[in-house]
Amino acid sequence: MTLPTSGLITVNDRGARAATTFGSVAAAGGNMVFIKKLTASSSATLSFVDGTSSVVLDNTYKEYIFTFKNIHAATDEAHFTFNMSVDAGSNYNVTKTTTSFQMYHRENDEANPAVAYAASHDLAQGTGFQNLIIGLGTDNDQNGCGSLHLFNPSSTTFVKHFIAVISNTEANDYATQFDIAGYGNTASAVDAIQFKMSSGNIDAGDICLYGIL
Repeated sequence: MTLPTSGLITVNDRGARAATTFGSVAAAGGNMVFIKKLTASSSATLSFVDGTSSVVLDNTYKEYIFTFKNIHAATDEAHFTFNMSVDAGSNYNVTKTTTSFQMYHRENDEANPAVAYAASHDLAQGTGFQNLIIGLGTDNDQNGCGSLHLFNPSSTTFVKHFIAVISNTEANDYATQFDIAGYGNTASAVDAIQFKMSSGNIDAGDICLYGIL
């Protein structure tokens, strides 16, 4: 994500949905408004549900950004994943089509660095969870950071596009950038997002949700 270009900070009190607004974020085209932070501690899932625990995920904003800091797996080689819901989190099974690319370089320089299409991490009209951070290790120097942009999730006309960019250290000591783009193929409003590991728990890490004015 692009850092604020101004040091100005204002507080926008929206009652139960209090938010902190950071001054002009030129690349985003408007102010970035902090909504909610979730911190993992051996957590099976982390979920953002509109209207629950001060979460806003509705037509208040046309773009939402989730940021990931030091996501750490409890199980070696697990993937950090996400899915969307159209029924306030009762089901996380939105049909998705996605594309994924990976750039990598091994820590000991034994393998040649490369940029590759990561077909095994794509979905083609699939309802399963989409991989965001792949092959996480359990060592302390193996974690992932990045962001997920979700566009106009409350639309009842168009599909729900998203873009994610991730930096992580894999279990086999590769420094990796993982780029994912795609869409949730639904005309229903998306009102909840869930994150979890492909196996085991999210050992540690923060996820913050922001809205773009």
